[in-house]
Amino acid sequence: MTIMVRFMPEDRTIRVKAGSTVMDAARLAGIAIRSRCGGKAGCLMCKVSDITPGGQGLLPASELERRKLAGQLGEGIRLSCQARLGADAVIEVPEDPLRAAVRRRLAEAQQEDELW
Repeated sequence: MTIMVRFMPEDRTIRVKAGSTVMDAARLAGIAIRSRCGGKAGCLMCKVSDITPGGQGLLPASELERRKLAGQLGEGIRLSCQARLGADAVIEVPEDPLRAAVRRRLAEAQQEDELW
């Protein structure tokens, strides 16, 4: 069975096999998700949010993921290397901090240019 996964804020959609990890689906879609541990839930850098209406796009968290995320699971936060897709889903990937800083600086420079 294949499912559709939409990654935000890039608004990029891809079809993958059910049971694929969010990280694998993101890579296939050309979406970069930061990670240092190679998908072993060690670095906790690959957090994403399941923003699927009803929050039913991902399969229930494994025991490892529950231990690593503790209270964040209730907020919809998941580890992309561990979270498996069970149905069509919308996943929000946080913006890379360096990319966010560059984007903010470019916006500030544009505003300064508009003032002149």
